[in-house]
Amino acid sequence: MVTADTLAAAFYELCTRRRDVRAEFTGEPVDDAALHRVLAAAHAAPSVGLSQPWDFVLVRDRAVRERFREHVRVERDTFARDLSGERAATFSRIKIEGILESTLSVVVTYDPDRGSPAVLGRHAIADAGLYSVCLAIQNLWLAATAEGLGVGWVSFYREDVVRELLGIPAHVRPVAWLCLGPVTHLQHTPDLERHGWRERLPLEAVVHEERYPAAAARRTASAERSTSSSVVDQFDTDTRT
Repeated sequence: MVTADTLAAAFYELCTRRRDVRAEFTGEPVDDAALHRVLAAAHAAPSVGLSQPWDFVLVRDRAVRERFREHVRVERDTFARDLSGERAATFSRIKIEGILESTLSVVVTYDPDRGSPAVLGRHAIADAGLYSVCLAIQNLWLAATAEGLGVGWVSFYREDVVRELLGIPAHVRPVAWLCLGPVTHLQHTPDLERHGWRERLPLEAVVHEERYPAAAARRTASAERSTSSSVVDQFDTDTRT
């Protein structure tokens, strides 16, 4: 029998174990039953006005994924051109996608017309529907982690390119291109921390009582400037794209 304590412990373990996967995909098949459970967990997410504004496009075709990967490479180069010095050197070591290494891609979209014209709870916060899609993505990610699968969110793309590639209507937003599949392992430390791109803020820096203090913004800015060159030096360049 699953107790509340064991259920809570398993959930918190999932939250800390989840990783944004790039280099660890094996390319092995995803069990159909496991994939169905993962998508069902995503579909069980809460949504504003019960609008359920998400769709999940499963992309297995390698030719389509190759076309998307080429687009991502262009966007990576665009971002890299704005970097210099330590930032450029650090970014050069970071692998930003596992599009072809993973088994398949799951593209999660947002349809603002779903549940319209009167979406209960969205009249004052237009982005509430978009937030709902993000909740579905988080459910998917945690469920995949529980199944021993990896997920990698690719964000180096232009929405219109993905729309054209997958036949998505103009009013529908492709929110996330997720790489999904079995992995060799999940890294103990997230990639961007391991490579010294950013450091995780302590919980105390982001929890405030009653009001948002002006000092919090200063602490955040200071933390963003703090990087550790010693962390960067310990990594090989075998994850370079």
